[in-house]
Order: sequence, then structure tokens, then C-alpha cells
Amino acid sequence: MKLKLEMIVLPVSDVDRAKNFYDALGFRLDVDYTANSEFRVVHFTPSGSECSIIFGEGMTPLAPGSIQGLYLIVDDIEEARADLASRGIEVSEIFHDANGLLYHGHEGGDVTHRLADQERRAGLHPERASYGSYVTFSDPDGNGWVIQEVKQRLAGR
Repeated sequence: MKLKLEMIVLPVSDVDRAKNFYDALGFRLDVDYTANSEFRVVHFTPSGSECSIIFGEGMTPLAPGSIQGLYLIVDDIEEARADLASRGIEVSEIFHDANGLLYHGHEGGDVTHRLADQERRAGLHPERASYGSYVTFSDPDGNGWVIQEVKQRLAGR
């Protein structure tokens, strides 16, 4: 059986503010549909992705900002960071993990998605290894995103 992840629901407090943010981020707006005052769905897709995000009114009982560690993959982290900054997105500096671990995660609110022995170090991974360099940003509600540089995928992908 072939299963594809196609949609992630994001909890937001202000639909129009979130819409403006993801539009500024450069995501493609696919749908903005209002059924009534209690139900509205806004659907965006990141450039080059088959997986989309949706948010709106009546979409999820989760608290706004409670989603952390959403990954976007790029082949040039410096270019991606510069692009986000030019769009007015508050984005971290580039960092890597001191121990060379492949998963670093995002820290937002009371949530930390990383191992206790992981330590962020400023700058690109010293060998510019795939899966080794990151930047992070959050939407206006605090939903946390990680951008990871992958130049060559691991086996099995």
C-alpha cells in the first residue's frame, strides 16, 4: 500500500494574520473557503512540496502555536535563509549540531524537539554535510518550522 502525507492542520488564532504570513513566506494559496462564521479553511502549499498546510476556523481543537518541528528541506540553506529574511520573515541564524546528529528540531514555547546532549553551534555544518545545517522560524502564533539543508539523501529515499 502506498501512503502519502498530503496535509498538516495548523492551529492559529487569527486566520487572516496567518494567511498574510504564509503568503509572505512564498507558499502557494490553494483555497480560501468560508462556509459560514464558524467554518473557514485556508490551504497553502510550500513551493516544490506535495504536502500542504491548512488552517482556519473550526479546523482543530489544538492550541494556536502548539505544532513544532515542521521540516522544510532545501539544497542551499544560505540561499533559503536570505530569501526568508528578504521577505520579512524573522529567521534564526544558520546553525549545526556539535555532535553531528541528523535531527535537531525546533524549540518553541514549552516544547523542545531535540536530545539532551545536542548542542547548537553557529554556522554551517563544518563539512557542509547533508542533514547538517539548519535555520528555524515560527509563524505569528508560534508554530515552529525547521529548514534543513539536504544535498544528498540517505539511502532508501
